[in-house]
Amino acid sequence: MLSSIPRFVLVSLLYIFFSAIAFAQTDKPASGLKGTIKSTKGEPLPFAGIWVKGTNIGTISNEEGRYQLDLKPGYYEIIFQYLGFQNGMKAFTIENRMETFDPVLQEQALELGEVRIGNRDEDPAYTIMRRAIAKSRYHYLQVQSYTAKAYSKSSFVITDLPLEFLYKKELKEIEKEENFKKGVPILNETVSIVNFTQPNSYKQRIIASRNSQDKNFSNANAYFLTSFYQPEVVKAVSPLSPRAFSYYKFEYLGSFRENGVEVNKIKVIPRSYGEGVYRGTIQIIENEWSIYSLDLETVNTGFTINIRQLYSPVQEVWMPTTQKFHVAGGIYGLKGNGDLVISQTFSTLKINPAFQPDIVVLDAKKEKADARRMSLSNKEIKNQSLDELISKQKKFSAKDLRKVMKEYEKQDLKEKEEKGLDLDMENTRRDSTVVDSLAGTRTMAFWDSIRSVPLTKAEVKSYTRLDSLIIINEGTRAQRDSMKVAQGDTTKNGKSRNGGGGSGFLSDLLTGHTFRLGGKQSPWRLQYVGPLWGFQVNTTEGWVLDGTGLKLKYKTGGGAATKDQEVIQLGTNGVKRYSRRQSGELSLNGLTRYSFGRNKLMATGGVDYAWNRNALSVTGGQTVSQFNPDSPMPPILNSLTTLFLEQNFIKNYEKDFVRLDFKNNQNNEHFELKANVEYADRRSLQNLENTNPYRWIDWKKRSFTSNKPNNEEYESPDPGGTFMPDHQALTVGVSAFYKPWQKYKIKNGKTTYYDDDSPKLSVNYRKGIKGTFGSDVDFDFVQLGIAHGFPTGVRSKLSYKVAAGAFLNDKSVYFPDYQHFAGNRFFFQYGDPVGTFRMLDYYQFSTAKQFVEVHALAELRQFLLTQIQWFRVMGIKENFQAHYLATPASDNYLELGYGLDVGIRFPFRVEVVNSFEGFKYQRITFIIGLTRNFSFGKN
Repeated sequence: MLSSIPRFVLVSLLYIFFSAIAFAQTDKPASGLKGTIKSTKGEPLPFAGIWVKGTNIGTISNEEGRYQLDLKPGYYEIIFQYLGFQNGMKAFTIENRMETFDPVLQEQALELGEVRIGNRDEDPAYTIMRRAIAKSRYHYLQVQSYTAKAYSKSSFVITDLPLEFLYKKELKEIEKEENFKKGVPILNETVSIVNFTQPNSYKQRIIASRNSQDKNFSNANAYFLTSFYQPEVVKAVSPLSPRAFSYYKFEYLGSFRENGVEVNKIKVIPRSYGEGVYRGTIQIIENEWSIYSLDLETVNTGFTINIRQLYSPVQEVWMPTTQKFHVAGGIYGLKGNGDLVISQTFSTLKINPAFQPDIVVLDAKKEKADARRMSLSNKEIKNQSLDELISKQKKFSAKDLRKVMKEYEKQDLKEKEEKGLDLDMENTRRDSTVVDSLAGTRTMAFWDSIRSVPLTKAEVKSYTRLDSLIIINEGTRAQRDSMKVAQGDTTKNGKSRNGGGGSGFLSDLLTGHTFRLGGKQSPWRLQYVGPLWGFQVNTTEGWVLDGTGLKLKYKTGGGAATKDQEVIQLGTNGVKRYSRRQSGELSLNGLTRYSFGRNKLMATGGVDYAWNRNALSVTGGQTVSQFNPDSPMPPILNSLTTLFLEQNFIKNYEKDFVRLDFKNNQNNEHFELKANVEYADRRSLQNLENTNPYRWIDWKKRSFTSNKPNNEEYESPDPGGTFMPDHQALTVGVSAFYKPWQKYKIKNGKTTYYDDDSPKLSVNYRKGIKGTFGSDVDFDFVQLGIAHGFPTGVRSKLSYKVAAGAFLNDKSVYFPDYQHFAGNRFFFQYGDPVGTFRMLDYYQFSTAKQFVEVHALAELRQFLLTQIQWFRVMGIKENFQAHYLATPASDNYLELGYGLDVGIRFPFRVEVVNSFEGFKYQRITFIIGLTRNFSFGKN
């Protein structure tokens, strides 16, 4: 019977039915307290904290200052808390109804007491901050574990959408499918249980999740873990960092007494405001030297980030119970602002017994005699446990306390090592998130009962709009499904497998298309590679159509994950754990390259197989390659310079070849191995007789150069013939890379490796084998290298690469087997920003002897122009670079450069570079560089 009812009608009826149930449930009377928190001026106080004294029950107000606290009947003392205002407390006897109370908070009055600051006196903020900084690690390690119930709500609004008319059609489609609309908040609410265990384990179980996009919209739950006791917070230096005095000045604003403690208010003043530092205020509890609250602001590439935190005592430990993050700014003209609020209630808290609350921190500048008398030697600190030290004395100088905490962590790691624990895992951040199977299906009644922060009117409107769109989309989707079935269309999204149908066919013909063979779960895929991205032009082939063809892929294990992982699902039947086994992938491909200038068709084919962390490929055929196998000049850029600048930088040759490649990555990313074997029949190429069609602009002082690379060292075996005589080459190569101290973090079974955490050591060996299969080459080449990058300060970094190598045997070395370098002749620097020369000819100093090359790039947050605050706020950095090459013919080639890195918003660097030979100045050039390694695709 039900099958005769249209699906969209049934969906609508079910929605109305469940909505009615939810409405009936939410209409039930509840007991508790609600109202609006205001200042004495009648202004609402957004995101204020509301707590029940002596319990872990609490909530925060919304942007409109409204709050609701669900309480069972009984007697309660309620505390109202807001930054910069005096706490309010009132007793209530709650009955079986919702009481209304609108508290009015007064601004906090600060007392300076007997403190007087003269020209010669140090501001008292410094002695407070020295103590707080010394004890920051203590507070960070004090809690061994905790369990908290956390409610978070993020809301983001797009306020400005420039040139909206250009993509009006796309926006309409997004609005239909995603509930997106300019000016309407994009919401995300989450209720989760967070379990923390020292030193680095965070487990989150999401029991409810909802957002106004009806999608798995990204949320900001990582901010649960934000702690200003750490040296860095959101990529900026914390005011409690051991380096804080290098980046901040502090000013004492006064003190007040509240919740039985005396609180000092400190103004945080950056020595140079911009990215990587904060400004605002932080409130420190006297004697405890812990955070009471903070209101700090920083910037990141034009976005302003404001962070507010309120702390409350939980088992005599001050914990962040209320947090608010506000972000505002824009990128590429798109502007918006967003808020994230987090309310945490701690149910269990386990404190390290060694961290006793009565520790006294002495400031050596103010209490010199006591600090000197209580001073500990390094031997005393190292030969005693933290429990023994604290039992003997309660007072420590700030310097000694920092040493004690470092030694405590060393002893803790040593103890774990003796127990056989994996220290790599102890140093690795471990995050896991388990999502309850019912998290996304909670009713409105459930949300109304569990939501800690009332929704604003705009947020209610956004959810209402979503609910309406769900009905409409479900109905229209059902209609589309019915039409597809009626028409016999069973393909995904109704798209024909043969690519037919209007403009889609033409698009697929040019760009390519992937066909699923045998149904959705089939392991077979056939990919057609279109010609659009393979168009290029060069002076030896004219117009070229490269890379068009077919790829057939087979993935073992069906649609299984590509890596081992344990999947956890929490449902009504409990926790389920199962493993998705790692799959392999087999790929067959056949691609063509057609030269219009030579009227020649070439083809290559190959077989690739990847499994676990290994990859094996066999390729062969006929193609055209650059003399430098790393292809320093991308064909797309060479096409532009050829057509518009009359400069043909690429120098290439033709080869018939067969090649075997193997690559292995170890699971911990410490080690990587590559190996290859190639047999090739190589032939020189010459420019076409008529290159005029490939010169769209005739530059009077320029002309195309020959296809012979400009090299100081190479002597052709056939001086009267071509640059490189025809020959055969059988070569083998082995490369190994090792990172001895690579660190990583694990989240939800996925491992993420920290960039530049360890130096990367490399060794490379190549050999030319003479005689076998008629091979003419005979050489042995060895190269050693090291590359690393490390921070030198906030948003400052030093990166370097050093390599040295030599041909141990150079009996017969043809030009493709020379050691080539990453040169550049274009006004645009492409490739690795550290290891690429800016002005070096691509082949001038290629060598078959020996070489040493050194590269260094220093990125500085503040130096010359960045003394101006506007540059720092916009994320602009200055950098200095040096590139050095020594070969038998290079005469100590050197480049020195200065650049402005305009940041993440625009990943480019404007550079001015000078070159030297024999340490004598040669020339200067201005270029645009990339701030990170970027690939143009086909080479």
